[in-house]
Amino acid sequence: MRRLPPLRALEAFVRVVRLGSARSAAQELGLSPSALSRRVANLEEFTGRKLFSRSGQTMRLTDEGRAFYDAVAPHLESLATAVEAQSENLQLLRLRLGVMPLFGTQRLFPRLPELRTLHPRLHLDIDTGPHLDDRVGDTLDAAITLTTTPDASFHAVQLDQNTVHAICSKTLAEKLGPNPTQAELEKQTFLVHTDMMLSFEAWKKALGFQRLNPVALDHYDSGQLILEAAAQGLGIAIMHDDHMVRNNDARVTSLFDVRVASPYSYWFLCKPNDLELRPVRLFHDWLVQAKL
Repeated sequence: MRRLPPLRALEAFVRVVRLGSARSAAQELGLSPSALSRRVANLEEFTGRKLFSRSGQTMRLTDEGRAFYDAVAPHLESLATAVEAQSENLQLLRLRLGVMPLFGTQRLFPRLPELRTLHPRLHLDIDTGPHLDDRVGDTLDAAITLTTTPDASFHAVQLDQNTVHAICSKTLAEKLGPNPTQAELEKQTFLVHTDMMLSFEAWKKALGFQRLNPVALDHYDSGQLILEAAAQGLGIAIMHDDHMVRNNDARVTSLFDVRVASPYSYWFLCKPNDLELRPVRLFHDWLVQAKL
């Protein structure tokens, strides 16, 4: 059998890369900075590669280090998966995940059987409550939320880039015609998500309706309910194109053939240190590869 590198040294190396900080990696492993540095140095000696450049207490990944990480990291994950599959005594892996309801029903849940097949020990506790990003790192391990620019304290992965459309029932669309005027739109009720007011402003600006003042502006905290309200003829919903396409509801259509960039995107969020927790890492990696 070929000689293997020191596994503790590999673990130290991978944690520094993933956490982006030698100090954070040392804290995670319960090591002093000098002990962590010695482990990485042992790996460099074993491989004959300079994995990090050092300046004082700062360690920066070199091009050789990045190539080594890209080559080794998938095999380490495969090793962990193989050991997990052969271990009868390992407990279930549980992830406390916050999810926007519409994303959950339209995009996440249809693909969860794939995740269960790939990682049968991974189980999700789903939370669709409000203020998901405020609870990440506390009552939630991670969240999929709709926001503009996530706080810099998160490890964040952008999952999409949507456009904004005005959606209404086909009956109302026929009544308004293909290009209703601002005066005609001001006689209508508009339906907007409580947490997505910037979408309405972006849509008005793109259509040249900055001064649009509808007869009423109804707020909903559920995208699914907004879609249903629009289908029932209760108003014009300001929604992402993705929501309408995935909902595939023959009762609704969009007004104006204009693509307006949305200020909001779906993001996966977790605390950087929590990315080292196995349930978080497994879900994160699957989500990025699945491209929901």
